[in-house]
Amino acid sequence: MTSLSTAIFGAGVGQLCVLVASAMVPVRLDWRRTLEPLPPLVRQLFWVYGGYVVLSIVSLGTICLVNSQEIASGSILARSFCAYAMLFWGIRLSLQPFLKAKPFLTTWWLVAGYHLLTVFFISFTLIFAWGLLHR
Repeated sequence: MTSLSTAIFGAGVGQLCVLVASAMVPVRLDWRRTLEPLPPLVRQLFWVYGGYVVLSIVSLGTICLVNSQEIASGSILARSFCAYAMLFWGIRLSLQPFLKAKPFLTTWWLVAGYHLLTVFFISFTLIFAWGLLHR
């Protein structure tokens, strides 16, 4: 295993770990109560969009775990995957400073988790940028 394939494998593990935070979002933000005033279609779309994000993260993480050496090969398909993953996490990282999360970070472990997520997003973006540039 090369250092890039090891990093990609680690990113796969990390991406699946991010799902712990994703699972907490509807509960911590009390979606049931908060979204209640919205029309049913808008409430349903929140759940649909959340499901697509979770499915994307599961897919990215699983593909990295199963295919880390292939992704590190530098093939055009591997680099294309890395470009997508880099953009996915890079966009998420760029949104981090603008999210108004502070009122929801009510315990030390939520604050620590928020900062850990930022470290994950930076790491994923850099690892996939490395994979994109690797030949």
